[in-house]
Amino acid sequence: MKAICFNFEIHQPMRLKRYRFFDIGNDHYYYDDFLNDEIVSRVAHNSYIPAAESLLRMIEESKGAFRCSISISGVALEQLEQYVPEFIDLLKKLADTGAVEFLAAPYAHSLASLADPEEFAQQVRVAVDKLHSLLGVKPKVMHNTELIYDDEIAPQVLAMGFKGVLTEGAKHILGWKSPNYVYSAASCPKVRLLLKNDKLSDDIAARFSNTSWDEYPLTAEKYIGWIASTPAEEQVVNVCLNLETFGGFHSASTGIFQFLEALPRFAAERGVEFRTPSQVLSVVKPVGELSVMHPISGADEARDVSAWLGNSLQNEAFNKLYSVAERVRLCDDRRLKQDWYYLQGSDHLYYMSTKHFADGAAHSMFSPYETPYQAFTNYMNVLADFIVRVEEQYPLSIENEELNSLLTTIRNQATEIEALNKELGSMRKNIEQFNVEHALREEKPETAKPKEKAKKPAAKKTTTTKKTAKKA
Repeated sequence: MKAICFNFEIHQPMRLKRYRFFDIGNDHYYYDDFLNDEIVSRVAHNSYIPAAESLLRMIEESKGAFRCSISISGVALEQLEQYVPEFIDLLKKLADTGAVEFLAAPYAHSLASLADPEEFAQQVRVAVDKLHSLLGVKPKVMHNTELIYDDEIAPQVLAMGFKGVLTEGAKHILGWKSPNYVYSAASCPKVRLLLKNDKLSDDIAARFSNTSWDEYPLTAEKYIGWIASTPAEEQVVNVCLNLETFGGFHSASTGIFQFLEALPRFAAERGVEFRTPSQVLSVVKPVGELSVMHPISGADEARDVSAWLGNSLQNEAFNKLYSVAERVRLCDDRRLKQDWYYLQGSDHLYYMSTKHFADGAAHSMFSPYETPYQAFTNYMNVLADFIVRVEEQYPLSIENEELNSLLTTIRNQATEIEALNKELGSMRKNIEQFNVEHALREEKPETAKPKEKAKKPAAKKTTTTKKTAKKA
């Protein structure tokens, strides 16, 4: 039976305040809290909350037949906890239904998978722990930042314990193949690939309220009809959408929420099921291997990583940032590590894009800066101060290997000192106990001395008279 696999992504970056050159070394707080609060609260009330309420109604009214998955960054979770805690309650309710699967993603919504495998694994681990502690779920499928994927990522995903990856069904990778199948990774066949159906996703995300579109208006009946009419052997259609699509990119007045809530009814009429990514991977077998030599993503027409690394500004910032990655991981400064996550957000590089025409319009729509150059200057000022703080702990003049050796020695010495302190503490306790017992004996000597045993009376000696036998 044909199935739809819906995935809704949630992410909000930590936007930077205007940070001047003269602030470097003087101001170590980089974020525009007012702007972050305003945007996150507005998006949550216009989009996230009503969308989550729609999903809950869809699950309830379909008696659990409607299923979907959600991918949410750790940075977004932090802000939602702080500014819109009621949305966290809705996420908990969705998790409790058992009909919503939460996918693993890098905590910072970063490009770490393209630069630093160790950082990538650590961020995913932290994000998984956050989801488990907050919602009680344990992800089984990976959703990398903006669906980024290539052959080098598959072995890392398997090492992290995930059985599949949701990624872009890029045309230049698929060629004549369809995205409506499950594939295995060429570099690691145990990892399964779920590919986004680009057209059916963009029909909602980009074209739903476009009155000049020849298919306008898009109804739930029409949309389900398109899915049902795909070839019978194509078993799964992966539709990936930013949750902000509902009520954000397309306002409630367009009927986007009514469209969403009507999908289960028409799907049931056409014999189309809804499944989570894990359900798909447990039922549908891969039809073949797929090799992705160069990174792909779900951004822009090119479906590559040029949205973040397409010009010299972006590459300069990217390389500068990850040049201190190992040193940051070595430190124990909680504030420094928090800034490290926030500065890795892919959005900062996205704002530096100099792409023109249609792509340029999309990039400028999301950017809080007037120009990409302003975004670059502001970010590099912040990064300069951040690196100064890193260097204060671990000077850049020391090579990484030498630094690792020194830190290992220091940690070993710290462990030895801790063991000696424990031994000293134990000896002190013994001495204190001895002193207490000695004081008690001094105060009560009669009770302290052991009682002498009563002497038994000496036994009387008995003498026996030896009779000598008379000689005959």
